[in-house]
Formats: sequence, structure tokens, C-alpha cells
Amino acid sequence: MDPLVLGAFVAIATIVVLFSGVSVALGLVIVSAGFLIVFDGMRSLELLPEIMFGKLNSFALLSIPMFIIMGAAIASTRAGADLYEALERWLTRVPGGLVISNLGACALFSAMSGSSPATCAAIGKMGIPEMRKRGYPDAVAAGSIAAGGTLGILIPPSVTMIVYGIATETSIGRLFLAGVIPGLLLVTLFMAWSLYSTWRSGDASVLTATPYTWRQKFEILPRVLPFLMIILGVLYAMYGGIATPSETAAVGALMCLLIAMIIYKLWSPTALWVVLRDSTRESVMILFIIGAAGVFSYMLSSLFITQSIAEWIGTLDVNRWVLMFAINIFLLVAGFFLPPVAVILMAAPILLPIILAAGFDPIWFAVILTINMEIGLISPPVGLNLYVINGIAPDIKLKTILVGSLPYVGCMVLAIILLCLFPGIVTWLPDLIMGPAI
Repeated sequence: MDPLVLGAFVAIATIVVLFSGVSVALGLVIVSAGFLIVFDGMRSLELLPEIMFGKLNSFALLSIPMFIIMGAAIASTRAGADLYEALERWLTRVPGGLVISNLGACALFSAMSGSSPATCAAIGKMGIPEMRKRGYPDAVAAGSIAAGGTLGILIPPSVTMIVYGIATETSIGRLFLAGVIPGLLLVTLFMAWSLYSTWRSGDASVLTATPYTWRQKFEILPRVLPFLMIILGVLYAMYGGIATPSETAAVGALMCLLIAMIIYKLWSPTALWVVLRDSTRESVMILFIIGAAGVFSYMLSSLFITQSIAEWIGTLDVNRWVLMFAINIFLLVAGFFLPPVAVILMAAPILLPIILAAGFDPIWFAVILTINMEIGLISPPVGLNLYVINGIAPDIKLKTILVGSLPYVGCMVLAIILLCLFPGIVTWLPDLIMGPAI
């Protein structure tokens, strides 16, 4: 059978299996094993355990559970509420300071936790009721938090970037740096739209807030600064050549647990058990997907599907930006239905050779891919962040949350266009700190 036709069958079978309700990892193993048995015989299955465990035999993977523990420790405390209150008190005199506080808190909390749903829940529980009480439109209150929560997979340290780095054998440190300026760009676009939509609502009074004394502003800082210092410390240790990403992640996780215990009195064995239990579950899920994706990649390669697709696209007489547009559409659709980790691990082996052949920077592409995954988090039918917001504010209709989040999707699309026009936005900081990529 022609490898391209076989690739179409693999794609259809994968979609059918994943939509059947099985887990992503198990679905990938089932599809891989099925096609290998049909075309290579039963003996091909003997290699699958070795391939799966070989994919997991990487010291870099240690950073995933460590960063997840780091985020879980933060999410289990009042750190999100304290961060929100701190920004609100300091930005209260800024026009529209409350919505800026919410988006700023989302950006900082997502950097600390690395989890989009956790960011939505932590900041939304405080921010949405407060914005509604002060007259902000429901669509702005809900949409801004849903969009702000997506920043967790772009602003470092990001588990999604780690997974991309492992899947494509790309520098994780360089990927972290690449997400900084695009993350700040998205925050700026989100803030600009939020202020404009609030102003357009016609109630200028919502753009002002209650003033706080200097004492009230300073008394909240001791609860927030330690976590921010950990983030800065992790990044400094990583880029200062002091430790590897895995080592800094382990130290960061330990420090976050200690701060949660000391500042937020998280002494209860039950509470600590919940943090470790949830972290273990999420880590095992991601690692299982990584192992299964390794098997899936082996199947595609052994049946010459990956090579044939790359060769076929290389023969197409189309502009490389037309090709990039088609890839973005594919990623966007995939992100509507699958979690970011699954999309990255499934698509990276196929897309990376194409990206390199077209002359695109793999670091730059990682950011483009991640923003596409962010769009999927606030877009139906899955749109995980939309349901998280609906869970913490059930009196706001899901339709209102969706309508409120759509302009932020437009902001992300605008960011992708800007990054395509000015790729230096992504590559400047990594090249400045780590030197030009070879």
C-alpha cells in the first residue's frame, strides 16, 4: 500500500479510537500495535515495550513531575488569592486596574503553577465575583480569566515546552526563554482588549477602584514575594549555568512545598498527600502519553509514513507561508479536541522535518504551536478553561463565557501573525542569553 494512503488510514483510525473514549496514551498504543501487526506481523510487538521504556529513559523527563509538584503545591494554597489581592492593591489607581490585576495575576500564577485549569480556578474564584460586583460585564469578567489561564502553557516554566523539547530534542532552556516575550505580548493584547471592551460598555465608573493605604499595600507582599523569588531563582539557576532544568525543577518543587508549609500552614498529612497524589496522577498521565507517542512515532517511521509525508510536502510547489498556514489550521483543529501534550507528541515527529525543510526555526515554531494549543483551551467543543470558569461561576451561562473568550482568541491569532511577521520576537531573547543557535 502507498505510504501516503496508509497514513490517511492511520489518521482516520487514530481519530476513531481517540473519540471512542479511551485515554490518549492507550489509544495511541492500540493504533500502533494494530497497524504493526497487520503490516509487520506479530513479531513487531516484541519491540514495543523496549521502545516505550526507552522513550522514558531520559533524565530530562525528571523535570516534568518536579514542575508539576511545584505547581500543585502553589495551587493547594491561597497563593492565587494573595497574588490577586496584591496586584489589586498596587494597581487600584490605574484606570481599569481590576481587570489588569486579574490578567497580571493569571500571568504570574500560571508561571508559578504551569497549569491552565489551576490558574482559572485560583484567580477566577476571587477575580470574577469582584469584577461583577464592581460592574464589569460578565463576558469580560469570565472571558479575561479563561484567556489569562491559557498563559500557563507558554510562560516559563512550562511543562508543554518541556514535552516539546523532549519530543524534538530541542534545548529546553532555549524554549523557556522563547516563551517570555510572546507571553508578555499576549498579556498586553489581553489587557488592551479588556480595557477597550470595558470602556465600550459605557460605565466609566468600573474603571476606578477603592484606594488602599500604603500599609495595606505592603502587608500583603510577604505572602507573594517568596513564590516570585523561587521562579526567578529557578530561571537564574538554569540560565546561569548553575544547574540543569531537572535539578532546578527539583529544588523549586522542594522550596514550594516548604513555603506552602511555612507560610500557608500546610502541615496536615492529608493536605500534603493530596498534593503528592494529584501530582503523581498528572505526571504518570503525561509520561504514559510520552511513552505511547514513542511507540506511535516508531510505527509511523517503520511503515515509512513520516518520511513519505515529508517527501511529498517537499515536492509541493507552494510558498512556505502557505504551508505554515495549513499547519496552523491543522494544529488549531487538533487543539479543539486533544490536550496540548497529546497534540505535541503526536504531531512533532511528522511536522518537525517539514518545518526544517521549509526553513523555519524549530524554537520559533514551538511558540506558534503553543499559542495554537492555547486557543484550543478556550474553544469548543472541549475548551477545558470554559468549563472550569462555568464551574466556579455557574450563574454565568456557558454561551456568555464563550462569547467573552472569542475576542481573546482573536488576540492570539493576532499574536501568531505578529510572530510570523517578526520572528525575532521569539528568537531575540534566547539568542541574547544563550547565543545564536547552531
